[in-house]
Amino acid sequence: MKYNELQIAPNKNKKRVGRGIAAGQGKTAGRGTKGQGSRTGKKLRATFMGGQRSLVTAVPKHRGFKSLRTPAQVVYLDHLNIFKGKTADNFTLFEEGLVATPFHTIKVIARGELTEKVNLKIQGASKSVQEAITKAGGTFEKVPTPLKKSAKEAEKADK
Repeated sequence: MKYNELQIAPNKNKKRVGRGIAAGQGKTAGRGTKGQGSRTGKKLRATFMGGQRSLVTAVPKHRGFKSLRTPAQVVYLDHLNIFKGKTADNFTLFEEGLVATPFHTIKVIARGELTEKVNLKIQGASKSVQEAITKAGGTFEKVPTPLKKSAKEAEKADK
């Protein structure tokens, strides 16, 4: 007989405790003798420590919350002047050292002036930046954040 050929019932009947000594779970019914845990109506919260000040109340609380969203990487408008007539995207900004990683959201914020024509393909830019880019003769296109390639995909791309 193999393990996968065993004929078993899908549901096990609930154990009936406290039905006499001969039944196997008689007298104390698996609750032990005396004490708070053996009494009926036992509803103790998981953090209860026998009346001693619990760890939950002893540990100080931190107010507020911590956002799990990673903030956008900021690039300033005057930094884009190094891309004279070229296309700037996450990877070219990363190669120039303007952002820490190309795989996070990037947003361009107005500071300084844009004197060169730039075609921008990133995740976000303020309205004033979009106006400055079009005024300089460039274009702005909103694109999704690029995802990291897995090791297998990277090998395929290299071939």
